[in-house]
Amino acid sequence: MSTEKRNALGKGLSALLNDTDSVIPNKNNYSNNNNRPAVTETNSLGSVNEIKISEIEVNPFQPRTEFDEQALADLSASIKLQGLIQPITVRRINAHSYQLISGERRLRASKLAGLKQIPAYVRTANDQQMLEMALIENIQREDLNAIEVALSFQRMIEELSLKQEELGDRVSKNRSTVTNYLRLLKLPPTIQASLRDGEISMGHAKALLAVDDPAAQIYIHQQILKQSLSVRKAEEMVRELQQSRVKKEGKQPEVLSYQLQKVQDDLASKFSTRVKLKVNSQGNGSIEIPFLSEDDLGRILEMLDW
Repeated sequence: MSTEKRNALGKGLSALLNDTDSVIPNKNNYSNNNNRPAVTETNSLGSVNEIKISEIEVNPFQPRTEFDEQALADLSASIKLQGLIQPITVRRINAHSYQLISGERRLRASKLAGLKQIPAYVRTANDQQMLEMALIENIQREDLNAIEVALSFQRMIEELSLKQEELGDRVSKNRSTVTNYLRLLKLPPTIQASLRDGEISMGHAKALLAVDDPAAQIYIHQQILKQSLSVRKAEEMVRELQQSRVKKEGKQPEVLSYQLQKVQDDLASKFSTRVKLKVNSQGNGSIEIPFLSEDDLGRILEMLDW
């Protein structure tokens, strides 16, 4: 992907946060991320800044202490190829020191990728209400792409401690709309970048979300691009894939209820790996927790106090 495409999201986020005029590249200051120009820090609320990774300290109140090494390696490889799609959020401590608020996994992966600087939202201690108003105002704009809207929704949930229902009320959208946008951020980064850059539509992305295997998602995405498939054709390809899997497995898998889906998602977050919850119509079932190596198995067993 060209440098212009990797930088496209940064421009979009600047537009999203209404700080296009205040974020000015410093031609004498370049990061080591493919010679991308570092952005000078501004006082504009919610602006995206490039700051030195060496100046960021981890939040001591971060509850998560275990990170899947393979997942970090995969994200690091994606960052090298696509750039960092979602900026981290930090709080300024002094002129050359920041404390991480959210995005530790992205920060760690960026370090692995060899980045010296990282895009970040810089917050002050008392700007929560102003930040909320700025984000809500700009979310109403019509020229935002779906990924920019999804990132804004996620940022409000993370930084303002909102539930999806509360977020929907704040931005005048129903909960299902908010959920659909947030689900976009579960797609592989290469697909997120494609949606961001207008190579596929929101309809294509929704079709891909019906597939639970990232490898299959990427394959169908490649076919959409190669064959210039319409949304309808993409949906047909997804249905054919699902039908072939059902035939191979011998029966239609049970669909999880909202409550069980949340349990599955919470377990996946806890163990930092994909967890599969299987429940039949009688209420019987099983929990599958895959591991990548013996070390990864040891990590999971330790969390289970085995």
